[in-house]
Amino acid sequence: METQAAQFTEWYGNGNDGSSPTNEQWRSIVARPPEEEITLINFFKLRHVADYSAATLITGAPEATGQDAFNAYAGVSIPTMERVGGKFLFVGPFGGMFLGPREEWDIIAVGNYPNLQALIDLYSDADYRKAFAHRTAACERQKVIVGNAMG
Repeated sequence: METQAAQFTEWYGNGNDGSSPTNEQWRSIVARPPEEEITLINFFKLRHVADYSAATLITGAPEATGQDAFNAYAGVSIPTMERVGGKFLFVGPFGGMFLGPREEWDIIAVGNYPNLQALIDLYSDADYRKAFAHRTAACERQKVIVGNAMG
């Protein structure tokens, strides 16, 4: 588990800028019971202009909007997620708050993984790792909440 978390931190960064999970968050995810479903609720606020300054796997710095960069990410992440056994329960524009403090987001995506291995397989995929640079470039900020299966 510790080795897997360290590998993900090496690939995706330390997460201190909010663009990826921290090592502690990776450790928490990979320590989950391997057979339990995992649901991730993603909130994305897109930049007006994509920021590729931190991209190490993308050659050149494409000029794109945040939406363009996010579309480049989604074009790889969606089929890769499905290939490893995951599925999206919802992807769409943020419609506002119904309850709780006001928050502003652009996109919400709810993804479900049948087990821990499916999530590990997604984040281990070389094409997904490369596409993640588009997600980082696209997002001004993001948050991801982990949902547990109700037993």
